[in-house]
Amino acid sequence: MIQSEWVARAISEHVGGIEVELVEIRTSGDRIRDVPLGPHLGQSFFTKEIEVALLERRIDLAVHSCKDLATTMTDGLCLAAVPPREDPRDALVSSGAPLLELPSGARVGTSSPRRKGFLGVARPDLVVQDQRGNVPTRLRAVENGEVDAVVLAVAGLRRLGLEHRITETLDEPLMVPAASQGALAVQTREDDEKTRRAVAHLDDAPSRARVTAERACLHTLGAGCQAPVGALASIDNGQMHLHVAVVTPEGVVRVDQTRALATGAWDASATELGMAAGEALLARLGLTSMRDAEWAGAAPQRQGT
Repeated sequence: MIQSEWVARAISEHVGGIEVELVEIRTSGDRIRDVPLGPHLGQSFFTKEIEVALLERRIDLAVHSCKDLATTMTDGLCLAAVPPREDPRDALVSSGAPLLELPSGARVGTSSPRRKGFLGVARPDLVVQDQRGNVPTRLRAVENGEVDAVVLAVAGLRRLGLEHRITETLDEPLMVPAASQGALAVQTREDDEKTRRAVAHLDDAPSRARVTAERACLHTLGAGCQAPVGALASIDNGQMHLHVAVVTPEGVVRVDQTRALATGAWDASATELGMAAGEALLARLGLTSMRDAEWAGAAPQRQGT
């Protein structure tokens, strides 16, 4: 809601004579809080119901956390804007100790397979507990002693004014962020030119390019939201660098790719970079798709299906 309120204000302030109404829609991810969101529940936990409302014209635009969007855009919809990206990193919130100083056997709350994977590599002696719920609920679990620490997105804590609760920001290589983490996605119908024009000023080219590269890599990998994959792109002097890491049963496999951003065609360059990184990572894993690996969070594909 805070993210949506920010977008609503930005539209109202920039586009004269337009009234923005907020419509709250509860998604599967909002409703299912007592079990981990595994592959058996399908995909698009936090976006499906909202996308249906868009297609049925009950709403005109949607505001998502970009990392929740499927890497293949739903037919009839488009990513109309990616506003300036927040800090994409993860953060540890504990009673005071940073990750490497937590006592052996300390309980860390998260339901993210990616976070679980990197935690297991950095501190195999910790006990990682499944944890669902909104940010305040997870923070209360630390306060109440239900867990000794939790891992949350820096962006979410900042947007809620809770940055002061961060014990430690988790940098690479300790933990690689989820693709698109920290970015918002403003989604509209493809044929709705009026709404697309109304949000065009929110689009930030560097943020969109970074998100495009990360999402293209995930798409090439065949990695869904349950895959233990991190991807982070950066831009410096017209060059884009993409670091991708996947946690396998044997350890972390990493790939780095760099590409010059073509003038006037950042999206195309970013897509090519993401695809190249994904292909390089698959080659190192000896896979044609991460959907072929049970440990990657999806049932193996079978011939003829």
